[in-house]
Amino acid sequence: MLTDRQRFAQLLRARHPLIVISSPEEDRVMEAVVGASVDCARQVQTWTAVRGIFSGVFDTDHQPEPGTEPPGAALRWCWQSGSSGVCIFCDISAHLGNDVVVRALRELISRCATLGGSVVLVDHQDALPEIIRHEALVFAPGRPDDQEILNLIRSTASMIRRDAPLTIELRKSEVAKAVQALRGLTRSQIRRLVAEAMADDGRFDATDVAQLADARARLLGRDGLLESIAAQTEDVAGAVNLKRWLEQRRRAIDAPAAVGVDVPRGVLLLGVPGSGKSACAKAVARWWNRPLLRLDVGSLYNQYIGETERRLRDALKQAEAMAPAVLWIDEIEKAFASAASQSTDGGLSQRMFGCLLTWMQEHTAPVFLVATANDIGALPPELLRKGRFDEIFFVDLPSVTVRRDIARIHLARRRQDPANFDLDAIAASAQGCTGADLEAAIVTAVLEASIAGRPPVTADILHALGASPPIASLMRERIAEIRAWARGRCRFADDPEAG
Repeated sequence: MLTDRQRFAQLLRARHPLIVISSPEEDRVMEAVVGASVDCARQVQTWTAVRGIFSGVFDTDHQPEPGTEPPGAALRWCWQSGSSGVCIFCDISAHLGNDVVVRALRELISRCATLGGSVVLVDHQDALPEIIRHEALVFAPGRPDDQEILNLIRSTASMIRRDAPLTIELRKSEVAKAVQALRGLTRSQIRRLVAEAMADDGRFDATDVAQLADARARLLGRDGLLESIAAQTEDVAGAVNLKRWLEQRRRAIDAPAAVGVDVPRGVLLLGVPGSGKSACAKAVARWWNRPLLRLDVGSLYNQYIGETERRLRDALKQAEAMAPAVLWIDEIEKAFASAASQSTDGGLSQRMFGCLLTWMQEHTAPVFLVATANDIGALPPELLRKGRFDEIFFVDLPSVTVRRDIARIHLARRRQDPANFDLDAIAASAQGCTGADLEAAIVTAVLEASIAGRPPVTADILHALGASPPIASLMRERIAEIRAWARGRCRFADDPEAG
């Protein structure tokens, strides 16, 4: 696999006049860009609003050019200098609301195209005007691979040892777990988490490794793009066909590459709201012993043109960097419903949807996509085409047998012994209910019994069920419509059963 420096050198040799890089790791990006420029024997000129233009590999090589702090003056200086080298501009997007600066940048790009030079825009956000974006080639820095993560752990340990004693007690298997726990993070994030773990008590051992995954989950949650979901501990009631299908695919994942079996790519779960689709998505990660990442598509949307698509691409690349993993998109129809119609968002939904479809079709990392949806009619037809998902499952209202298992699971979750309850009576009274309805009734029964100062009994749950009409009554026509659509189009997660 090529490094960022090698990949960028290829772009410089191809003489691309405008290359755009959006990344929070400016130091790492500059190291790759400047290193690639040296490899290609290209002169480097760098601009920042603080220093202005300075030439050479390092800002100490030459004194900054006087009067070049304003972006317009810096762009004119580069234009006059010949523009056959590499001109790097850091955080110039904030100044591109000025028409004169945009004009100067366009003229510099044109001159570089003529003379074989390159303009490189390095920024922490993608907020370029459309006219500039149209001419740009986007370069996406890679996330650190396992070997680089290991090197970062070692270099951080060396740094910590300069100031204080440090004891490292890790077996080879625990080192591998530490690397796995840090996948998908930036280099600065990895250094920070490892340094915090080492400096806390002057040790780095199995306890710290176990805490790294939790620390990574907090970082992901703070970014708002990917959320690391804790593994589901309880089994999922029913879904026997889905479980059987997933077990077969797990064996395919574990098979050697020489066997020639295609690696499973994803599954779409359709069905009635509250029927347990989300629980199934969470359970996949447990069944396969893989981390579960939830993509919050709503958090991707940004006010800047192009920034939303970039954030989606970044989230998908981060999921790939954390592979093998399960990526969960909940209620996918809410995110891309506008892609199925004439949207009023300037084509943003279509572009986002196209970005996702391209990734689904072309990604090679072992990331298994689990998407859930309630409103089948809102899904773009392209998403349902064969080849997008390995299979589409329909999750129906639970049968009487499944309702019995659901009651047992939720009673045990609330520290109630299922043997003290008439599960058959509860399952029969919950006809037409979803798993969410049955859970809500158990929650209500346990709460009201606790308020009364006594343990809950079967009658409490039956009363709670009777007090609220089941979803089969509230959404009779809609459920019939969903079931009719699913027949012949989907595999059923459970075999149809009376009750």
